[in-house]
Amino acid sequence: MTTRQSPTVRRRRLGAELRKRREHAGITLEFVAERMECSQSKISRIETGHSSVTSRDVRDMLTIYGTPTDEVDVLVEIAKEARQKGWWHPYSSVLVGAYVGLEAAASSIRAYEQQVVPGLLQSAEYAEAMIRGAWPDWDEEAIMNRVRVRMGRQSLLTRQDDAIRFQVVLDESVVSRPVGGDRVMRDQLRLLAEAASWPNVTLQVLPFEAGPHAGMDGTFAILEFPEPGDSDVVYAENATGGLFLEKNDELGKYTKIFENIRKAALSPEESAELIAQLAEEPLWKSRPRGFESI
Repeated sequence: MTTRQSPTVRRRRLGAELRKRREHAGITLEFVAERMECSQSKISRIETGHSSVTSRDVRDMLTIYGTPTDEVDVLVEIAKEARQKGWWHPYSSVLVGAYVGLEAAASSIRAYEQQVVPGLLQSAEYAEAMIRGAWPDWDEEAIMNRVRVRMGRQSLLTRQDDAIRFQVVLDESVVSRPVGGDRVMRDQLRLLAEAASWPNVTLQVLPFEAGPHAGMDGTFAILEFPEPGDSDVVYAENATGGLFLEKNDELGKYTKIFENIRKAALSPEESAELIAQLAEEPLWKSRPRGFESI
């Protein structure tokens, strides 16, 4: 399998390696910051992958840690890769956080969605309607750029050589709310029914009759990476862009939550049948109040 290159993941990997080498050398953040003539927060952000770092800074940090020259050269090369621009960089003004960069390098994603169809499975018209509804103050260019990014991300599911594995559970509300109106939503449901048949996609619906369930605290995604040095990460979504969780106990908690949600959901076969049925006989048509104009 060909490993997808992502500067976001390279930055995260480099930061983890720099932190490991600093700790192995028994050196504090304060000492490094003093030697580098910078703030401790800068070193901390580099180590957590939240800030890019120059090749010179990497070389200086590794020199402080007593790293052999040949190993320094390898890590400096990773630093160069981490400063390259991902395909999504021209649209960075409409992106919040590092999720797209991490997603680009993931080998599999397990996700639970409460309100909307996941971006990887949205039609262009559904995406536009959803974005307009969620961010009514955005101008036309920002909205369409966000749609372009969403459509660009979907190649992760359809490429021939290393398509990502996507396992997703949708709350029934996702397939019951007519985002974009009747025609747009029916087309979106047909797209979901088609995607459910793809070999790398497992789609399940969590029905209303399931009652209270493990995922009621919110939407999340668990990203797994092919490289042994890249730890899994949970992305818990919120209005400001979401929270990334990487500790083993956090990963374990969300893995268990996902498994409980999956077990409570309809089977993939039952889910595909329900979605296809809703595309022909949608719930919003059987509940006409407030939808007379659709």
